[in-house]
Amino acid sequence: MDRSTAKAKHDTGEQPARARKHDAAGTRSALMEAAALRFGRYGYDGASIRDIAGDAGVDAALVYRYFGSKEALFASVSMDPAIFDPLLEVPLDEVAAWVCDFVTNSPPDEEVPHPVLSVLRSSSREEALRHFRDKVAEVFSGRFAERLEGPDAELRAELLAAWLLGTSLMRKAFRTPALDAASPATLETHLRAGLAALLQPDQRDCGCTCSCPCGL
Repeated sequence: MDRSTAKAKHDTGEQPARARKHDAAGTRSALMEAAALRFGRYGYDGASIRDIAGDAGVDAALVYRYFGSKEALFASVSMDPAIFDPLLEVPLDEVAAWVCDFVTNSPPDEEVPHPVLSVLRSSSREEALRHFRDKVAEVFSGRFAERLEGPDAELRAELLAAWLLGTSLMRKAFRTPALDAASPATLETHLRAGLAALLQPDQRDCGCTCSCPCGL
């Protein structure tokens, strides 16, 4: 860069990417944000440390300082179970509304790639698959299943995860026409009907048409 260009950048306040200033927390946050976008769009193999660091505006060496390795950085951002914390607290009869809100109001894929995409785009990485499976098991098979009464609690919890992740993937990333066009109210109606048997099996539809305690 010649002196005139450097002076112009200084006068306008613009800085080269690597000259941005971060404290330790800011650097870590910037790297995780950049990594989430890169891994989500290009998968593990398609995202380089240099590109991630460049997007964050820091030196590539800082990736190793804060995370130790590319694998550890990937593990930190591939799916953050904290996003499901509210699901572990809301009353069961409000879970369908929470799922609907998650599906309809989460950031667009261009801003925050769907967590499943990082795995799909890293299909050759057994580590990516294992890490994702472990996170799903931790949140749903473990913590959420503890909230469910009745048989097959872990299976029902994982089926909820399939509904949540599959529906959000099809609406947010794939944008299938009916899901993309559905209003939140319509979507919640169908989600509530479908999830009822998983969350409260004693109230599931028994298939009859009479007035009975089956929940009809």
